[in-house]
Amino acid sequence: MGDCTEGIPDKGALKKVYEGRKPRYSDLLASMENRLRAALEKDRLFPIVKGRIKSFDSYYAKLLRILRSAKASGKRPIPITDIVALRVVCPFLGDLKRAEAAIASSFTVLDVERKVSERSFREFGYESIHILVELPQDLRDDSLGFDSQAVEVQLRTILQEAWAEVEHELVYKAEFTPFDEPMKRKLAALNANLSLSDIIFQEILDYQRRLNSELEKRRTSFYGKIEDAMDKPFEESTADESSAARVERRSPTSERLNSSSMDDLLLSALSAHNREDFEGAARIYGEILSLNPDRSIAAVVHKHRGMAYFSQSLYKEAIAEFSASLELDAKDHKAAYYRGVVKSVLQDFLGATSDFDIALSVNPYHFFSLYRRAMAYWHLGDYVQALADADAALKLEPGNEQATRLKELALRKMKL
Repeated sequence: MGDCTEGIPDKGALKKVYEGRKPRYSDLLASMENRLRAALEKDRLFPIVKGRIKSFDSYYAKLLRILRSAKASGKRPIPITDIVALRVVCPFLGDLKRAEAAIASSFTVLDVERKVSERSFREFGYESIHILVELPQDLRDDSLGFDSQAVEVQLRTILQEAWAEVEHELVYKAEFTPFDEPMKRKLAALNANLSLSDIIFQEILDYQRRLNSELEKRRTSFYGKIEDAMDKPFEESTADESSAARVERRSPTSERLNSSSMDDLLLSALSAHNREDFEGAARIYGEILSLNPDRSIAAVVHKHRGMAYFSQSLYKEAIAEFSASLELDAKDHKAAYYRGVVKSVLQDFLGATSDFDIALSVNPYHFFSLYRRAMAYWHLGDYVQALADADAALKLEPGNEQATRLKELALRKMKL
């Protein structure tokens, strides 16, 4: 359609042909949107995917620019590849690389253009990735009139998209563009702030992922300690506390961390915790508390230090930490649950049921609070209540082996 190297292209004739092809462009766009989403979802990416068909006026204006440039350079006109175009808008910078890789694995990539800053104030350092992908064989149609059997896919973050939309209105569409230096500096500062925001958002996401990874490791280790301290003795039908697993202690963390930020300290504490350096972790948790964090953070830190003490079999200290956490945040059902677990290990089963009551008053759907309370009632000889809690737990996790076994034991004791 763009192969017009001599004379002036007939706008009226071109428009009639172009508008007649619009329904086929729409069908192609819908198919490519679906395939693009599927390719991204395979990599667990769920960005905004949108597409557009270039308006005829935009197409014609671009055609004239290309022909004028070709005439001036004496070269063949470059093809127009964005009649049908798609855009992938991702939350974070890191998602752009993943999206690019996902597209490359599902489509044939013909070209990748990374639009970075030029000296013009129009760009201001923003990067936009433009990927030219070959149309799948079953979607190719010569009657579409494309210069090449390809479509363009743009990759941007949400903030890059916001800038592009605003810049398009302020600069691209305008007859006049800001030419005085103060206005240029304002635009440059605005874009720099958006670029910095993208970087900061990615750093926050990376931190959260590291934090969540350490938390998951810590949680798995802590639950293993609970199983060693409670479930194994129960399964072996003995109340001998010596059956609780002994934890091999690693060399405590000794480096000074006073100059670290609270975020750094928390990551260091969790990392020490996951290395089973429980003494070092407890010390760093104490250092965080010495910084007088707000109540919500202090509650979490007390809870984590209680978990570190529990892992060292320092049960009284663990109870004190979980109690301190509950004083700061009475709605933290896990702190109440953990305190109940420690009391169960100490065979204070009546006290344990009270803590599990607290946990369930906040979160009545917490499986482990129901199961551990059922176990505590079983130890107290209240088999009716043990059976009721085991049944309730099994509603949340049907087929759970531990709850099923406890239910069978309660029924056996009741001889039902």
